[in-house]
Amino acid sequence: MIVIYVILLFVLMIFPHELGHFIAAKACRVQVNEFAFGMGPALLKKQGRETLYSVRAVPVGGYCAMEGEDTEEASDNPRAFNNKKWWQKIIILISGAAMNVLIAVLALTIISAVYGMTTTVIDEVSGGSPAMSAGIEAGDEVLAVGGDRVENWSDVGTYIAENIASDGSVQITLAGDSGERTVTVLPEETDGRLTVGITCKVSHNIFRALVNGASGAWDMTVMMVDAFKQLFSSGDFVNQVSGPVGIVSAVSETTTYGGVYYVYLVALISLNLAFINLLPFPALDGGRIIFVIIRLITGKAITDKMEGTVHMIGMMCLLGLFVFVTWNDITRLFQ
Repeated sequence: MIVIYVILLFVLMIFPHELGHFIAAKACRVQVNEFAFGMGPALLKKQGRETLYSVRAVPVGGYCAMEGEDTEEASDNPRAFNNKKWWQKIIILISGAAMNVLIAVLALTIISAVYGMTTTVIDEVSGGSPAMSAGIEAGDEVLAVGGDRVENWSDVGTYIAENIASDGSVQITLAGDSGERTVTVLPEETDGRLTVGITCKVSHNIFRALVNGASGAWDMTVMMVDAFKQLFSSGDFVNQVSGPVGIVSAVSETTTYGGVYYVYLVALISLNLAFINLLPFPALDGGRIIFVIIRLITGKAITDKMEGTVHMIGMMCLLGLFVFVTWNDITRLFQ
């Protein structure tokens, strides 16, 4: 099962990325010579009008081979990638990362929709609790606590602790069938925190889940950028980078905790792939975008052969980094 989970993870990382390039290339009328699912020897082939569609032996990722994309010399084909307008090139290059972001949003949306999202509506009031004594009822919506407006359910506990009066009471504003009202509650201390005996309703609304998935992906991206900055400022680069072996180890660990952790890992790694691919480094999509902009400004000062050489050097550096992080992951397994 671990092998299946790992293969599925790599497929969800790489194939949608290449599919994004393929869709954008077709939309920009770029000739796509081959679009493949998987890598290695071809098992199935189907020749389309101009594109060869193939399924290959190793079910990990895929690729989109565009005319005039990787050749050192420019193609004369008017539909070649190198002959398209600068903005079309950027759309095609950025579309792979965009698909990875979409996968992350969908993964987080699935988590929100299946497991539910907290609301500010009360689901249950415990018998004999301070909330019941104060007249709070199931179905009431918590609007404010002590004058602080409640936006999320997590605000309720925080504001209760922050707005306790000298006599130990707190004011809670509610909206119910009888309209808006404010009640006085005397919280009890349970396990070191103040509680009033209420639980919230959980929503499985797909539209709210989609919003939650998008905001979750944004928050994850912000944390990723901060972690990337710390990666170089901490001076501990060696112990903080990981590769395919590390991913396998992470899959093995997360699947023991349940499906939600695996889906979250899919979102995290998909966003990582999008972020890394857009870095302004040669051979990466971000590096290619930089060259598109530079060549737009400088005209013919930089040739296709010069750019191809730079990307080849960048690819060699990336392969070296791949070997390094793989060895690093292996050595960590035996520590």
